[in-house]
Parts: sequence; C-alpha cells; structure tokens
Amino acid sequence: MRENRIKTHPILEVKEKEDVAFYWNSEKLSAKRDEMLSSALFANGIKTFGHHHKDGSAQGIFCANGQCAKCTVIANGVPVKACMTAVRENMFVESVEGLPKLPDVEGNPEISDIEHVSTDVLIIGGGPAGLSAAIQLEENHVSGILVDDKDRLGGKLVLQTHKFFGSVEDSYAGMRGMEIGEMLARKIESSSHIDVWRNSTALYVFKDGKVGILKDGIYKLVTPQIILNAAGAREKFLRFRGNSLPGVYGAGAFQTLVNRDLIKPTDNLFIIGGGNVGIIAGYHAMQAGINVIGLAEAMPRCGGYKVHEDKLKRLGVPIYTSHSIVSANGHDSVRSVTIAQVDENFHIVENTEKTFECDTILIAVGLESVSEFTYEAEKAGIKVFAAGDASEIAEASSAMFNGKIAGLRIVKELKQDTGEIPQSWYEKAEILKSHPGEVQEIAIPSREEGIFPVIHCKQEIPCNPCSTVCSEGSIFMQGDPIKGRPVFDGECQGCMKCLAICPGLAITMVDYRRDKAFPTVFLPYEIGNFPVKKGDMVDVSDVDGNILGEYEVLGAKATKESNLTEIVRIKAPAAIAKKIVAFTIQKKEVSDPVTTKVPYDQIHDDEIVCLCEMVTAGEIRDLVRKRGVTDMNQIKAITRAGMGPCGYKTCENLMKQIFRAEKVALGDMVLNTRRPLFVEVPLGKFANGGKK
Repeated sequence: MRENRIKTHPILEVKEKEDVAFYWNSEKLSAKRDEMLSSALFANGIKTFGHHHKDGSAQGIFCANGQCAKCTVIANGVPVKACMTAVRENMFVESVEGLPKLPDVEGNPEISDIEHVSTDVLIIGGGPAGLSAAIQLEENHVSGILVDDKDRLGGKLVLQTHKFFGSVEDSYAGMRGMEIGEMLARKIESSSHIDVWRNSTALYVFKDGKVGILKDGIYKLVTPQIILNAAGAREKFLRFRGNSLPGVYGAGAFQTLVNRDLIKPTDNLFIIGGGNVGIIAGYHAMQAGINVIGLAEAMPRCGGYKVHEDKLKRLGVPIYTSHSIVSANGHDSVRSVTIAQVDENFHIVENTEKTFECDTILIAVGLESVSEFTYEAEKAGIKVFAAGDASEIAEASSAMFNGKIAGLRIVKELKQDTGEIPQSWYEKAEILKSHPGEVQEIAIPSREEGIFPVIHCKQEIPCNPCSTVCSEGSIFMQGDPIKGRPVFDGECQGCMKCLAICPGLAITMVDYRRDKAFPTVFLPYEIGNFPVKKGDMVDVSDVDGNILGEYEVLGAKATKESNLTEIVRIKAPAAIAKKIVAFTIQKKEVSDPVTTKVPYDQIHDDEIVCLCEMVTAGEIRDLVRKRGVTDMNQIKAITRAGMGPCGYKTCENLMKQIFRAEKVALGDMVLNTRRPLFVEVPLGKFANGGKK
C-alpha cells in the first residue's frame, strides 16, 4: 500500500514520530502516534471512509475541522469523526457501510455530578483573534478560560507556511503564519491569568447563563461574566454534479492534511475559487510537491490579492476567470473535473466545457462566520463580544488586531478605570480588513546602474514590511503607511531584506555593477520540492507569467535573514532584466485538458445539497417550486435536509441559493430552528460527565 507522507518540505520541519499500529477493516496499518484518523488513513492511501446508507455513495472528508460528519468511521465500536479522533495503539477502525450500529452497553449508566466552573471571561477559539484577545487580558490581569477544540493553539495560523501581509507593527507582517501562531500560543501558555483548555469543544450557551463544554471528553458547565466568540469560520459548500465524491473537499481540510500533518493527499489538484484561501492553498500544494492543474474563478477576476494570483501564474498554474465547475467526474472517487465559461449572470456558456484529469478538487468559495455562540449568548443575557472571522470574514492579520481591540474592550468592561481605546486603532482595524484596490501599472525604475529593488506590486493592499525593513529608508508607502503601494526612491546597498520579507514574492533585485549589458537578477523562491541549483536552465517570466526566455542559474541559497526563502541568481540581458519576477517550474502539459466530453445539463437536480442525508437540489427545488414551501423546517421534516449530524452547517447556504433562484425573498424565508448543541455529543457524556 502506498504511503502518502511528505518527506521533505521547503518551509516545514519534517520530524520523525513514533509509529503505532492500528487496523482498518481488519487490515493492520501504520500511523504516527496521536495523529488524526483521517490523516492516518490518507497516509495509507485510503480516501473512502464508507458508503452512505441512503444511496450507497462513497464518503470521505470535506472540512477536516469537526464541522461536518462526512468523515465518520467506527473506532473501537463507536461512530466518531475521523478528523477529530486521534489514533491509539491497536485501535480497530471500520468503514461505515449503511447505518452504523450503536454499541452494546452493559448495565445501567452511572450518573455523576457535573463540574461547575465560574470565570470572568470565556474565550471560545484559540486562533489569531482569541489568542490576541487573551494576551490583552493577561497583560491587564484579567482572569479567563480559553477553549479550543484542537490539541494545538493557533487556529488556521498553524496551517499557513507563507509570510503574512498587513502591518509589521500590528500583525507581524513578514513572519510566517505558523511562526506567528507559535509565538502567540507561547505567550498564553505561560500566562498566569488565562486557563487554557485544549481538546475542548464549546457545545452551547444555555439560557441560564451556563456554557456546556466538552473538555478532554469530560462534560463541564462554565458560567462566565463575559464571552468572547472567536470561533472562526466554516467553509461554504457548492452545488455541482458529483459534489459528494471523495476527493472533493475544502481548502482548510487540504491545508490541515498538508501543512499540519505532512500528508500528501493528492498528486493532481484542481482549485475552485480565486480568493486568497484558494490561491494560497494552491501555493501550499506546490510547496508539497503537488501538481496544481488549474484554478477556476466565476468572477471576471480573482478576489484574492493580485500578488498571490500572479505568484501561481508565474509558477506555471493556469487561472480560468469567468469559469465555474460543471462536474466532478468519477465513480467512487474523483477522476477528473469539468469546468466551463460563465456569462455575466453566471450561467454556463454552451460548448465551452474543458475537462482535466485530477484526483482532488479543492473547494474555496468563501467562508461563513461561526456566529452561533454570539446569538446564544445574547439570548441568555450574557455580555458578548466577537472577533476575527466569527465577527467578520477577513484576513488573519485583521483578526489579530481586532482580537487585540476586543480584548481591551473586555478589560474596559470589567475595569472601569481603564483608558479609552484610541480612535486610530479602529481606523487601523478598518485598513487591515480592507479589500484590495484596483490593478495598476508597475512603476519600473528607469535607472540602469548600481543595484536596486524592482517592486512588482499592482494593487493597494494592507502590507508594509518592505518599507519597514529597508535600512536606507529608500522604500516608502505611497499614500497610506499600511496599504499604500510601496515605492523605491533613493540609495540601495543590496542587503536583500526587502526581497526576503515580501509576502507576495513581488520584489526582485537587479545588479548592474559588474555587467551593465547582462546584469544579475536576484529572485525569491520557496518551492524546495522543485529544487534549482547552479547550472540549471530556467524559463524566466514576467509578473503575469509570460515567458521571457531561458537563462542559467548562477546560484541559489537562503540567507541568514531570508527565513527559508531562497534567493536565486541569474544573468539576463538588460532589456528584460527589470521585467523578470520568477521562473516557471510546472510543465505546461500537466495542465492540458483531455478530449473527453462530459454532457452538461443546465439544471442539475442530482446535485447534493445536504451531505449528511444526501438530499438533492431537485428534491428541494420541487418543494419550493411546486408546493410553495419557504420554511426550511418543513423541508427538513419532509426530506431530512438539515437533520443530519452537522446540523445544517453545510446545507443552509445552498438551500438559500435555491430559494433565491426561485425568486423567494430573504424576508419570506423561514430559516432552520437552531439545534441546541453546536456539535453532536453522545448522551452518555451528559449522564456521567464522560468519566466512562
């Protein structure tokens, strides 16, 4: 059986971990101690975890974050989520074939007292916002409990190998996401006022002001004065033919497998969605040695930062704007994807279909705030704040700064003598979450002597590390000091700090000092799984990925200050030297479409809306169109859509889309009645506190 583990990585340290044995459908396999079952199965080449009881369709993963139930398996006789359950020595794991059988229980359940805990502040979520808020509480001697459902703090920062945008002063721009996560976590783990509860899931905020929390499998009730909801966001699902196949999953699941657990889950990846999440995931894929066949974005241009998009293009990844997915093709798993051009109303343009061979389709079409705890706390009469994606979807740099503000607002709430938060902080918070500006022309320096940087930024985005590190003070932000476009004007000693720190790899250095006709060009590079060395010939490209010619590599190495970014040197004619931004590494033929045609029907009634209960768009559309049903609770009663384990977390948005398509106004929709638990929990946890 093939082992899909990443052996080397250009950024992440690959550590040796202890092997443990476990069984999959009676076959003995090897895993790494304490890794999640889903990762252990993927490492052994297993992507299908069972078959649905309703239609026999294959089941795999989607979110890998405990939000859905698509990855359910039977572990030692108990149904569990594979993405949230750690491997144990000799654990017996089975695929779910049909409805899982409940385990036999001998004797009467033991009833025990449930521990009650009181605290000043309860922070739900240990990601960038929650950690930043907790640091403010600690510095102001405010006690609190921080709960997070993972065994490691940092949230999505743990998954980010790229350098961050934003402000150096306020959001550690230029540092890698996982480094920031580790730094923030260390501050809280050594704190004296914040009690950290890892492997702990907040279940519900009850009307009596208590919060049910499952801590290491033990049920507890916490009574806080104030709640900070920093629970983050969940990924949105998408309707298309074949959307329930194993091999179709979210960007967060992909990054969890690749960057947290060092699993290579795919050989050939296709991405749907051109926001920062999808584009960055594509870059992470290439760092893990995975072919990125292409990226499709339904809008006329990608919504992510242009420097991220250009970075993929320069490496050889084709990006199809005004294109959307038609179908995922395969029987028990993804074998190919079909996309097509869409018009201004997002309708498929006939005869524009293209099919590409791939084994994984990454869905990155937006995020939805995990806002449940905010609503529940408000209903319970508890003072509640929200920060990060739980408040508003934005970049992690914004989440950190907004978390800092939320933390100080909580301090002010508890300590009346605390000073006012400066208005400039709120203004800075708005800047950090601002959308990218319009694409502009690059200002290429006219000089052709000495050494100097060429800055290939096309947009105003919140990002200023290059201006911060310039030892000569020759790089400044044109306009706003955080989101203005950087400009070089002055002297340069060639220290390379700006080149090394740029999160978009959008700064190069051109050196005319030895040869004015063929200057040396210095390029940042981070894809170590496609190594380059002295003497290699590479196809250099401009900022848009257009090939400018083939030239020899003079050398490639990381410097002391480049934080693992290699600096590659080439010689090139003066006529193109300042246009060179990178070199292509992925061969064009990898992304060639196949000739197979997949039939397309404008109305896909077999698109899955509810993954848990395998309810189709056709079933829901029929109720809305023919019977005039606009109440999701009625649809749930008839079809079971939203009745499954995930509690309509993935299907509600898709149901809203169908309502809108059928001309049902938002005010006329009746949304699902919220389930009184955030995630499903065995009843025994409430009976005996999880002690057995």
